[in-house]
Amino acid sequence: MENNPWKTLKSEQVYESAWIKVTKHDCLNPADKPAIYSVVHFKNLAIGIIPLDEENNTWLVGQWRYPLNAYSWEIPEGGGQLEVNPLDSAKRELKEETGIIAQELTEIMRLHLSNSATDELAIVFVAKNLSFENSEPEESEILQVKKVHINEAYEMVCRAEITDAISVAAIMKVWIGINLK
Repeated sequence: MENNPWKTLKSEQVYESAWIKVTKHDCLNPADKPAIYSVVHFKNLAIGIIPLDEENNTWLVGQWRYPLNAYSWEIPEGGGQLEVNPLDSAKRELKEETGIIAQELTEIMRLHLSNSATDELAIVFVAKNLSFENSEPEESEILQVKKVHINEAYEMVCRAEITDAISVAAIMKVWIGINLK
């Protein structure tokens, strides 16, 4: 069934920041009963990059994630403005967080990160033919960068040491692609 079974009666914006907008929808659910559905709209794309060298090493970024109140290891990632080409945003984020410049970036997947409550879209790239400069993190970022083999990144996912959804999906896809050739 691809027709929308929900009926929106009224929508009201209840919060907005530079990053998100929250809208409360009074609606009728698929059983035709009154319901409230709140949706978080993201004002940027989520961009993820998994850099790979010739030996299948990659680089992870560690940082404190305020919403989780925990430290998180992830692939390089960040926001991309909707009106900017996602490839350009990927190049910027990779350089900003790791100092890596890639001659080749290939889109490998698109993800909806939490489609029961948000419209956030992630676009993930693999970066190859790498060169290295100094990173340029944002003032809100204190980053640790480490180089690991893709097999170690995969093991970190399996041990739940990497739990970020973009990172898990990207690492699994790349690891499978390398190991099932």
